[in-house]
Amino acid sequence: MFDDILIPFITIGLAELGDKTQISILLLSSRTRTHLSLLFGVMLAFLLTDGVAILAGRWITDVAPQDLIKTASGIIFILFGIFFLKGRDVEEEGTTHRFRGPFYSGFTLTFLAEWGDKTQIASGLFATRYNAVMVLMGVMMALLSLSIVAIYLGRFLQDRLNERVVTRLSGVIFILIGLSFLLFNLRG
Repeated sequence: MFDDILIPFITIGLAELGDKTQISILLLSSRTRTHLSLLFGVMLAFLLTDGVAILAGRWITDVAPQDLIKTASGIIFILFGIFFLKGRDVEEEGTTHRFRGPFYSGFTLTFLAEWGDKTQIASGLFATRYNAVMVLMGVMMALLSLSIVAIYLGRFLQDRLNERVVTRLSGVIFILIGLSFLLFNLRG
């Protein structure tokens, strides 16, 4: 049961570190003094986008055979890992955004950026393998931790973050998780 929280927490945390959403939160935090309002907006958006993905992941396990789900999940994780290692971004590039108050701005930016994002898809995939409530807890704890860091460290982290190393590490972790899904499926 602890793995149901810990694995999504670590994987989503690493995958989201240096992501365009976190960089956007960094930039938004440099334009406001009401950081708590920004954090609430961002977290509500994460809860909605990742919550929907996790619910969909749970629903899929009720209608599709477990072996098929585990194999497909493993392959998808491996593909994400390969995309990361090749240096390609699997998301759409940034969008323009107008600052209209920290809660609204944080919510809108995060909500729009996260649909179809690698972490949203990964959250849904984790829910096919682990307890959905525990996955949601792990994902939200990871996103909360990273959002707090982004908000309070602002441009300081942006100047010092080596995005390439984090991207490559995320790629390796996604591949390892994908391989573990496939190996455990062969054993089962």
